[in-house]
Amino acid sequence: MPVSDLRFLAIDSSTDTLTVALGSGAPGETPLAFSGPGAAQASATLLPAVQSLLAQAGWSLASLDAIVFGRGPGSFTGLRTACSVAQGLAYGAGGRPVLPVDTLLALAESARLQRIADGLAVPNTIAALLDARMDEMYVALYACGPAGLQTEPLQAPRLCAPQDLGTWLLSSAPDGGRDCLRAGNVFEVYSDRLDPSEAPQQPALPTAQALLSLAPALMAAGHAVDARDALPLYVRDKVARTTLEREGRA
Repeated sequence: MPVSDLRFLAIDSSTDTLTVALGSGAPGETPLAFSGPGAAQASATLLPAVQSLLAQAGWSLASLDAIVFGRGPGSFTGLRTACSVAQGLAYGAGGRPVLPVDTLLALAESARLQRIADGLAVPNTIAALLDARMDEMYVALYACGPAGLQTEPLQAPRLCAPQDLGTWLLSSAPDGGRDCLRAGNVFEVYSDRLDPSEAPQQPALPTAQALLSLAPALMAAGHAVDARDALPLYVRDKVARTTLEREGRA
């Protein structure tokens, strides 16, 4: 099936911004899209946004090839919301496939698309950096070529302290990260702790539009699953520091 004939619904609520998009994921497409408050607030607006976009497109849930969601890492509440809504919609549509996508991969794709739109060069590697709160970042490393991102990471999602980013890139990225695009939402938050670098930076967030762009290749590679098998990816196993940790005593 030509990519332009595919139908995807994409959902990301892994950050403070909820995004929903409807389209084929074909290059150059302008999808129908919605943006609003995310994380814990996403549950109030997500289903109405989905219904509105489907109505605008004249599509039914049953006509979708897959329901795509950002599986994490990110806001625990937002990830659970996106996953449960994707599962519920898939079941309600008679068992449509669900396509879970790493949010750091979506962040890297969002940065890549923005660089292209701005007429800027896209380096061969992208370090996706997402604020994990609690003085940590979620990080992952992806290779990028003429055909786009390689969906299998060079370095899988993990936690990293801001002051350790340079060391991590030095040991993980080709050429020690000197030609690695740093992309994410961490540059202002941790400006006092990030190592100075001549490498390019790109503010970016994971978005439903980026999920759409990734969906055709991931679908073709067999990454879609039954709704019951769709799970969030947390990376971290706690949502807050203890009082002793906050006071620096643990």
